[in-house]
Amino acid sequence: MKPFLYRLLPPRPTFALDMTADERDVMQNHSSYLRGLAAKGEAIAFGPVLDPKGSWGVGIFQVESEARMKEIAGADPAILSGRGFAYEILPMAALVTGAAATS
Repeated sequence: MKPFLYRLLPPRPTFALDMTADERDVMQNHSSYLRGLAAKGEAIAFGPVLDPKGSWGVGIFQVESEARMKEIAGADPAILSGRGFAYEILPMAALVTGAAATS
């Protein structure tokens, strides 16, 4: 298994402060999707980052390959919504948790 950082970039820096009701629905679907991946053991942790330059979302994943990570990102309801979200996938050299380390 390989660790990855998934960075979800919203359509605008002020998104967390001024999202519309429709965008809130998209984010609820996004959260449900990630909770399902957490239940499968692929999403290790995720949540919003309140960056002063503009909020964004972070997910830490542990999956079998970069191809699987791209599949996960491409199926994210936020990305599929067509509302201007983008993402970055960054491989991690190691993932240290309270239980063990992976490299």
